Amino acid sequence: MTGMIVRMWHGRVPSIKAKEYRAFLNKRAIPDYQAVAGNLSVHILERVEGDITHFITLTFWRNMDSIKAFAGEDAEVARYYPEDEEFLLEFEPKVVHYEVVGQS
Repeated sequence: MTGMIVRMWHGRVPSIKAKEYRAFLNKRAIPDYQAVAGNLSVHILERVEGDITHFITLTFWRNMDSIKAFAGEDAEVARYYPEDEEFLLEFEPKVVHYEVVGQS
């Protein structure tokens, strides 16, 4: 299905907290995304780089209106949870959107 939009967010946590953050994402963030009409799927990527672990959240959406229902009118602004204070090393202000133009 082309024409859908991917919302990509990046965060960094201390590797010592990565397992706990992963559990938080699976328990809280994924169901939160899935509860929004127009969310097609959620994928969490993780990469350890020494004492820092990178997380990429890729959410696939039907259209920009669906994303705005989740993120608010300024869809490029990153959305955070209060619990993120316990884990994230910084709060990147923006996310990136990509249109899916091909898939197999």
